Amino acid sequence: MYLCGQKYYLKSKIKVAAVSYLNTKPLLYGIERSDIINDMELLVNYPSELAKSLKEGSIDMALLPVAAIPSIPGAHIVSDYGIASDGNVASVAIFSQVPMEQITSVYLDYQSRSSVRLAQLLMEKHWKKEVTYKPATEHYIEYINADSAGVIIGDRALKQLNNFEYTYDLATGWKDHTGLDFVFAAWVANKPIPEDFLKQFNAANALGLTHIDEVVAENPFPYYDLKTYYTQNIKYYLDDQKIKGMNKFLELIKE
Repeated sequence: MYLCGQKYYLKSKIKVAAVSYLNTKPLLYGIERSDIINDMELLVNYPSELAKSLKEGSIDMALLPVAAIPSIPGAHIVSDYGIASDGNVASVAIFSQVPMEQITSVYLDYQSRSSVRLAQLLMEKHWKKEVTYKPATEHYIEYINADSAGVIIGDRALKQLNNFEYTYDLATGWKDHTGLDFVFAAWVANKPIPEDFLKQFNAANALGLTHIDEVVAENPFPYYDLKTYYTQNIKYYLDDQKIKGMNKFLELIKE
């Protein structure tokens, strides 16, 4: 609260948005249990909607799909943490009932721009496949059969791991194709954010990663072992190798 003359003004809270997928739970665990939560308003939405909100100015920061970064003027990464992988990520894949060489069409999950762009890139450059892309409807998973395939992400992907004959993990495909790690999302802002807030926010992200057992206990999920997911599949710290992989991806999709 600030004093100006005889009037009091409340400090405006920083609006921060993320997705509600299981992969964000360790980060959100720390944020929600740190004092930083008192200085922010935490919102959740589909990853594909976060770029729109950031661009419109209805939020200040977002756990943004990296493919959306070039479309937002002034966008810059503001934390050492995000959602990444150095191989099998488990929750972002192309699912099919037939092998890759028989796939002729691919449904594109409407929830994430980065995963869709990665799938298209790998189909062209890694698997060297020309396919028809179809916009996914809400129940598109039911239509993945015969020679059609589909990009499925997040919790829904983890639920489908045993329901299809073939699963082509996109982070593994990226690693095989480039030898690099992959960053799916990073904390991004397109306006100045106070340095003291960002320092506390970074620490809050780190805090959550020291409580993985508690996060697993809070989120019962019978389809996949979340301890494995949080400690082996997802990499949360964006080290130099992650940033290198991210920059390579942004370079390729720009082409």
